[in-house]
Amino acid sequence: MTKINLLPWREELRKQKKQEFFTVLVGMVIIGALLVFSANTLIAGKISHQDGRNQYLSTEIKKLDDKIKEIKNLQARRNQLVERMKVIQNLQGNRPVVVHLLDELTRTIPDGVYYTKATRTGNKLTLEGLAETNNKISKLMRNLDNSVWFSNPNLSTVNNKEVGGKPVNAFVLSVNQVLPKVNKEESE
Repeated sequence: MTKINLLPWREELRKQKKQEFFTVLVGMVIIGALLVFSANTLIAGKISHQDGRNQYLSTEIKKLDDKIKEIKNLQARRNQLVERMKVIQNLQGNRPVVVHLLDELTRTIPDGVYYTKATRTGNKLTLEGLAETNNKISKLMRNLDNSVWFSNPNLSTVNNKEVGGKPVNAFVLSVNQVLPKVNKEESE
């Protein structure tokens, strides 16, 4: 029988398969590394893009917050101006009323009565003064009650005093201020 030695051939085949295996293994490692690198690059790009968007949104939110503060400041200033306008309109509207009140006070005062102090709180007018007699105080109260600008005169105190050697009556009375109703015929 002839002897055939197949070992060198098998060994070469083994070396070749080993080499192919390592080649495929290195190729797979390189492909895996490329895939990992490209995935990492892709994800890093997306993260960077999202960070840019977030930064843009943060900047815009800050701008809007500044605008909101400015709007609130403008609204507060507008409210202050509206309040000032209302006060001015009230003053302008009440200017003739004060003149009419003072005029009516002088028209209703009888001879022999003098005011020493007049105080207004809301619609209530407190008058302090001197009168020669109690009848003059009564006449003053009737005149105030008959006036279209005043109502409900109320005498608080009457004291006897002597001023300049003459006996007088010091009085304190309060009266409510009313705005007279204007007739349509008068306004036309």
